[in-house]
Amino acid sequence: MPIDRLPSFQEVLARKTRPPVDLFMFYLFLQREQAEDVLDFWLDVQQHENLCRAYFRDVRKSGKSIKEDWPQYWDYARSRGSIYGNVVGVHSGKRSTASTANITDAEKAGIVSGSRAASPRPATPHGPNPFDSQHLGEDAPHRSTTPFSFRRASAMNKRASRAPTVIPRDTAITRMDLISSAERIYARYLMPGTEKEIYLPSTLRVHSFPLNSRELPRPTSPDYDIESSALAQVPDMFHIQKEYVFRTMEQDAFPRFLRAKAFANLTPVSAFVRLCGGMFCLWAALSTAYTLIFLDIQPKSRRFFLFIPFAFAALFLISYQYELDPILVFFGQSETTPFRLIRIREPYVKKLLFGRALWVSLTIVVIFTVLTIIFWAVPGHRL
Repeated sequence: MPIDRLPSFQEVLARKTRPPVDLFMFYLFLQREQAEDVLDFWLDVQQHENLCRAYFRDVRKSGKSIKEDWPQYWDYARSRGSIYGNVVGVHSGKRSTASTANITDAEKAGIVSGSRAASPRPATPHGPNPFDSQHLGEDAPHRSTTPFSFRRASAMNKRASRAPTVIPRDTAITRMDLISSAERIYARYLMPGTEKEIYLPSTLRVHSFPLNSRELPRPTSPDYDIESSALAQVPDMFHIQKEYVFRTMEQDAFPRFLRAKAFANLTPVSAFVRLCGGMFCLWAALSTAYTLIFLDIQPKSRRFFLFIPFAFAALFLISYQYELDPILVFFGQSETTPFRLIRIREPYVKKLLFGRALWVSLTIVVIFTVLTIIFWAVPGHRL
């Protein structure tokens, strides 16, 4: 049964909506604003978390418990909480509460304004974070203050950008697959200087990735404890960053997306073309009208044909003003990219656009009718 309201952001991300307010249209909207990397990051982290859930399910199907298969992660999940608590059998609310508690109001404005967060790095109550560059003795790298960086990417970044996000399920998922998935996300979006680098406040940045995607930590390694602790954090590694990105998109980009697609059906480029066409039609209408007046063309009823250029001028200019073409709406169409159309299939959005198109059409009719009557009523005077 159709819902008599606009969709929520969660429904769009879950692919429960239809054009023009579906995930594909939201991605195109962000692409138009050169902000699609933020959504790419969220989708890739979502895929990473789905992969981790599949790993835990595979372990349980094999007859083992998570505690037997991965004791380091079991200890980590029990002490600090995990988003996979229902899957692995660890029931703790620490992770879910921390994911929102660490996102302050200043951080929520980060992607929107591009300003650096001034809040200090929170202390970790359960020991040092192996993903923190300060713990590894490195200086924290300078991160761009904008959501994206267009600096030259390294060879590792290029390989990561070409690597597939989805790992084929032809075999059982291993911990190496989880490390590879996390490493791809880090190399694509979080490594300083990468082409798709996104902005994160200082409290949420991951400054290094101290794991090798080609082998698991070896007990004989002097850094085994650090690497094992880092590996245990891989399943939950990007969840707080994902929640931060979700909130910033929900509060900033998504409302603008709804205004652009649920109350309008034109792209800015198409609307600008209509502005140019409307100005030309208005010039043609006024030039013709003054010519008919000052040449005193008879019969006077010929001036009624001025409604044609005035109608086109009003249609184009009002369409530009509201970024809504009523003719396209009456045919059930909305623009995806400039001059490319998609059928409006979301019932509530269709109703909103149809009502708005009727009001816009009435405004257009009133404008060109008034202009036509005014220039018809002016007495002719031959110069």
